[in-house]
Amino acid sequence: MTTGPGPAPGRADAPPPAPDPSHDGSAAPGRAAPSAWLTRDDLAAAGRTATGLLLVSPDCDSVVPAGEEAGLTASCAAALRAAGVDGRDRVVAALSGDGQLAGPRWAQAAAEVAQAGASVGPRGRLRLHHALESLGATTLVITPTGAMDLLARLHLEFLLDPLDLGLRHVVLTGEIVSRRTMSHLAAEFAAKVTEVYSSPLTGAPLAWRPSESAPLTPLAPGAVRLASLEKDELLAPPYAAGPAEIVVAGADPASVVRTGQVVRVSGGDAIPAPEHTVGDHVLVRGVWLSLNRIQRALGKIDGVSGWELGVSRQGTLDAAVLTVTFNRESLVRNPMWKTRIEQSLKALTPVAIAVQISERVSESGAPGVVNDARGHHLGRDRTTIAR
Repeated sequence: MTTGPGPAPGRADAPPPAPDPSHDGSAAPGRAAPSAWLTRDDLAAAGRTATGLLLVSPDCDSVVPAGEEAGLTASCAAALRAAGVDGRDRVVAALSGDGQLAGPRWAQAAAEVAQAGASVGPRGRLRLHHALESLGATTLVITPTGAMDLLARLHLEFLLDPLDLGLRHVVLTGEIVSRRTMSHLAAEFAAKVTEVYSSPLTGAPLAWRPSESAPLTPLAPGAVRLASLEKDELLAPPYAAGPAEIVVAGADPASVVRTGQVVRVSGGDAIPAPEHTVGDHVLVRGVWLSLNRIQRALGKIDGVSGWELGVSRQGTLDAAVLTVTFNRESLVRNPMWKTRIEQSLKALTPVAIAVQISERVSESGAPGVVNDARGHHLGRDRTTIAR
């Protein structure tokens, strides 16, 4: 895959203009081919030279100048309106504000669209329930797993009826939605459930859908485009059936950025919601984990010969476990070596990753692998997946 230089100061995906209902948001057949194809790894270099408000991933692996804050807020406001939120609503955003400022931005937009807006962060479920009641919330903006975890705890721990919250809208964003999540939440809360596809680089809303069976509706022309996994080439409708990667416009109008999110197109003009990820980053609890950084961190620890990152969603939340293989028996039950690995992971990401030590010893080194029981991550090599 060809890559260009890091993006110049500006947005990785500029705030969308006013939506054009006559446009489906796909790439125009006659549009000039991008001159540079970037990935998340190419965006970290912008941190040293970019100016103004910067949107920073929790691990600083992606740095994107925000550009006009008004444009970012406007995109959130457009998403809220698309979800049916109006002046009768009181909105609570239970999203992280760590670096990317997603929660505060949604709250600011809600203050313009609805009666009130507040950002409370991804707090514990009991505190979130208290905040929803205290603020008289009618709309909740949250990750899909966060919503399912809240629902489970209302039933199993708090012995409360979800209907008592009086929610009219639940807006899901930031993660890949598991099957039947939207319909289940709609039935339990008696609320309208909408999924908003937000840029994995800036958190800016780009498209939405009203149900699990519906395709994405872009909030602006060209906000969401598809590209081939096998080569640097934009796809134009009607799309051929098969996997494709979502791309967004780069800071340079002639560049695009691969998001690492994959859709499965069934044919036609519609763009479905992402079901998978691809590349050197894995999405866990709404945070992108860099596999390259894990590899480099473990490479500095003497005795590590291999590792496997296991990700699952057996309950309501994602769980990550790193299983490490050593090259000599003396390290397998050495608590200091396990602690070194745990501390290295804490320095990389805010996501909790449990560490297990393999009983098997391997003197020969092997590259790290990902075992995603959720079925989300397809692999690190795009071209192999395309085949």
